[in-house]
Amino acid sequence: MQSPPETPGEQLIEMTGNVERPVRPELAVTPDPAPDVVTFEIVRNDPEVRALIEQANTNLGVLGYTEHGERHVALVARIARNVLRFLDYDEETQELAAIAGYLHDIGNVVSRHDHAHTGALLAHAVLHRLGMPPHDIAIVMGAIGSHGDDGGRLGEAVHPIGAALILADKSDVHRSRVRNPDPTTFDAHDRVNYAAQSSFLRVDELQKTITLELTIDTSVAQVMHYFEIFLPRMLMSRRAAEFLGCAFHINVNGVELL
Repeated sequence: MQSPPETPGEQLIEMTGNVERPVRPELAVTPDPAPDVVTFEIVRNDPEVRALIEQANTNLGVLGYTEHGERHVALVARIARNVLRFLDYDEETQELAAIAGYLHDIGNVVSRHDHAHTGALLAHAVLHRLGMPPHDIAIVMGAIGSHGDDGGRLGEAVHPIGAALILADKSDVHRSRVRNPDPTTFDAHDRVNYAAQSSFLRVDELQKTITLELTIDTSVAQVMHYFEIFLPRMLMSRRAAEFLGCAFHINVNGVELL
């Protein structure tokens, strides 16, 4: 069938089934070209990503969890990048680690239960929309999906990016994460986090060690309480460090305990 002649000022640019529809060029929506490289800054400034992080943090606050918002995810992104930088991984791998770190907790917007797997699926949709190559998306998904420790199941790194993410995430213990303003009603997690005055993840490339250095106010919580609460996370960190070819140590108040 012959197509109808074009009306002046219009051109045929859209097809629906077998029917051509004239669309005025000035009204046609031209999508923004995908960036050549999806960087951490592009992901961080994406409105959907920011909304997911903000609402996920709000949801966890309602459930009584410590802070998992912009402060936490930005810190995890930076530490994950630095772990791989100090171990001499290439800049592209470092960038993907930062992206994985920033997106790792968005699954909490759906549910705390199995949030790592949910977050990996949400990250796929976001990164695909932004134009990230499928291979890189797959690596980021694997890193996010393996960082969880829900229900006693410990995540296992399957890629250096996943190992760096685990180390970065599990090392973030600090009093600034506590949202409960009343110390008399602290639960065990609040008390241990509030006792942590500083935490630092030190990477020694020459010695092949990764050391979590903590300063804990023992008048708030004893060192043993830290291990009672965070032992699964420390086991994950040890395995993640070993995946990167390093030994994992913990130093508390200047004393090496592991």
